[in-house]
Amino acid sequence: MVPLFPDLSKDAILSFQFSSWYPEFARLSIKSTVIRPLSKDFEEYLNADGVFVPEGSDDIPVRSTLSDDEGGSEEDEEEAGSEHESGDEPPPRRYAFPELDDKIRMCIKEYGAVFPKLNFSAPKDASWVLPASSPLKCTTPSDVYLLLKSSDFITHDLSEATVFDGCLDGDGDYSLELVLRKWYPVDRSREVRCFVRISQRDTNYYEFYNDMQIQQKILTAVRELWENSIRHAWDSIRHYTVDLLLTRDLSRGHIIDFNPFAPRTDPLLFTYEELLDIHLSRPSTPTFKVIDSRAHPSANSNSPAHQHNMIPFDTLTLSSGRDIDEFAAAWKDQLEIGMSGLPGDSDSE
Repeated sequence: MVPLFPDLSKDAILSFQFSSWYPEFARLSIKSTVIRPLSKDFEEYLNADGVFVPEGSDDIPVRSTLSDDEGGSEEDEEEAGSEHESGDEPPPRRYAFPELDDKIRMCIKEYGAVFPKLNFSAPKDASWVLPASSPLKCTTPSDVYLLLKSSDFITHDLSEATVFDGCLDGDGDYSLELVLRKWYPVDRSREVRCFVRISQRDTNYYEFYNDMQIQQKILTAVRELWENSIRHAWDSIRHYTVDLLLTRDLSRGHIIDFNPFAPRTDPLLFTYEELLDIHLSRPSTPTFKVIDSRAHPSANSNSPAHQHNMIPFDTLTLSSGRDIDEFAAAWKDQLEIGMSGLPGDSDSE
């Protein structure tokens, strides 16, 4: 019986991190800069609770609220000291990465703007924290940090346990890397994911995909790119997916990313069982799946992508399985519970 997924070693997984494949395919991909190694402090910053940017990363000079000939009063200093002494928790750790800030600024100066990712994952789920007109567009180091800190996706790359989940035993020297890619507007309708079977990548309906001549043009472009530029360059890796951005005339493509042929990679319009059946049947032509109508079950609704990241987790949890009236009542109960512990409440004195 043919297994649904191939066995993956740690070395095989590391073949899919950005710094492993980009040098081979740089001429076919988006201009990018890899920054590594990264300090342990930076890893600790990404793992720290809360969303905040390191000091000095926002390109705004730090200025005192006092004039040069002024000083804080003794009363103010005593009050600040007493607040610190009476606090139950130590002050939060402060982070600053001046050398990394400089490297990010150099890339921004060269590229005009960048969008970041780590070894494998991009913070696409956090695109809403920057202007919707230019999602993921970073023009300062603080933009880069804000995207990374707001993302759930990038947490995959912060632990070897998740990176090598399901892998066979073996050597795997893993270290975190920051990738800065040249930013420009991307037409999502021209993105495809290839399992050497092709699927529309963006789950929206695009009418032009129903044109059989256009489908054939895309198949030809993808097949030629794979046969001429990818297949033999990646001869050591037999099972993988590749994400492509097609040119405006749909005649060529640019490599966006490689991913392992594994459950961690979204099969999009396929299922992995379908992909196995296609592989075993060995059709003479590639299979191209598209969303052929607005009523397609996989088509996005009008709700924004990754909307669960745009609201507090407590709100999302409370709303699960409730209608609007039930949610309002539950939310009111939670507010009352939270307010009951505030100073001055009769129950807390």
